[in-house]
Amino acid sequence: MMLGATNYILKIIKRINETKDDPFCRFQHGIMEETECDLYNNRPEVTIIRGMLIINHVNRADSGNYTLNIYSSQIRQTFEGDLQVIVEAPIGSVEVSIICSSSGVMRVFCSSEGDQLLYSWTLNGDPLMDGNSSIDLDEGTDGDISCSVKNHVSHAQKTIRLKPCPVCSVSVVFVVVWCLQLMVLFGLLGAFHIYMRHTSGKKKEGQKMRMRRFREGHEHTAEDS
Repeated sequence: MMLGATNYILKIIKRINETKDDPFCRFQHGIMEETECDLYNNRPEVTIIRGMLIINHVNRADSGNYTLNIYSSQIRQTFEGDLQVIVEAPIGSVEVSIICSSSGVMRVFCSSEGDQLLYSWTLNGDPLMDGNSSIDLDEGTDGDISCSVKNHVSHAQKTIRLKPCPVCSVSVVFVVVWCLQLMVLFGLLGAFHIYMRHTSGKKKEGQKMRMRRFREGHEHTAEDS
């Protein structure tokens, strides 16, 4: 805030609705006035040291727009200013992964935890592009690729070794297609064989039925005579 402000009255207001009901906190002689502080209630990590407001263990709720008023011991305002506070989570561990597509593109992904992340890439030390969490490369690209991630509070980087995407040769593709054709052919032959056995069985059963009826009819004729 200001050097020597312990001799002044400090009032900090967090502007939420821009009304008199916005939370505030009042400090006098470097001490928080608990009866006039609904902004930092039950937060012992908020202190005043040599006129500076110090908040240890800040959290995202501390982000926002503030107004600072400083009064002299005669309750006369000597300063008023606005302050914007942005709290960001630091960068976590950086992870880099690779996916090879059938269209011949190698896509490299970069991920990390944190707020307001900015990405940048280098291949063998040469910059590639900034701002995106993924990058497309030719499938034959080889070398060391690095992803750097940063925000306002920290920075981290991960480097991995690229390997060309595996390419299927024409002979391998031919063998695979040939095997698939054989599988389809054997499947059709098997189905035809089952169909023929089923049809043949029905024919034999029909012949037996006709023979039985013929014999029964012949026996009845013999009895009548």
